[in-house]
Amino acid sequence: DEIDFEFLGNVSGQPYILHTNVFSQGKGNREQQFYLWFDPTADFHTYSILWNPQHIIFSVDGTAIREFKNMESKGVAFPKNQAMRIYSSLWNADDWATRGGLVKTDWNEGPFIASYRNFNADASSSNAWYSQQLDSTSKERLSWVQKNYMIYNYCNDTKRFPQGLPTECTAS
Repeated sequence: DEIDFEFLGNVSGQPYILHTNVFSQGKGNREQQFYLWFDPTADFHTYSILWNPQHIIFSVDGTAIREFKNMESKGVAFPKNQAMRIYSSLWNADDWATRGGLVKTDWNEGPFIASYRNFNADASSSNAWYSQQLDSTSKERLSWVQKNYMIYNYCNDTKRFPQGLPTECTAS
């Protein structure tokens, strides 16, 4: 199981793409991608994942950008049965991530560095996260981000899913 935040390569001067995905019971293909409304290399930003029994919320600087609801009752796998760990890496995905594999990594530009500040993984200090929901302001902000910055949503990709969109995309 995985809950992914990934930064995809970009062409110099173009917006950075933030790629999100949820894998459960070996099934992924639940990608959403966003242009960021800032240059993530210019300063530190806070990228958060709230994962509780109701949903998974991806946030950037306190703004929810994606919500993956628990729809196990409708047959949609939700990550809850396997132990999880936090893993961070610089990963060469230029076979698909950089404009669909069109741009290859220029290894002469290395070394490639990721920096972290004030890293925090909190699953036990309080139970507030266990039942946390989006309030009306957070839902409005989520809608704003998705309307203005989402560039790919698997739930709209009828070419990828010609037999019909995944259950979670059509369930209300």
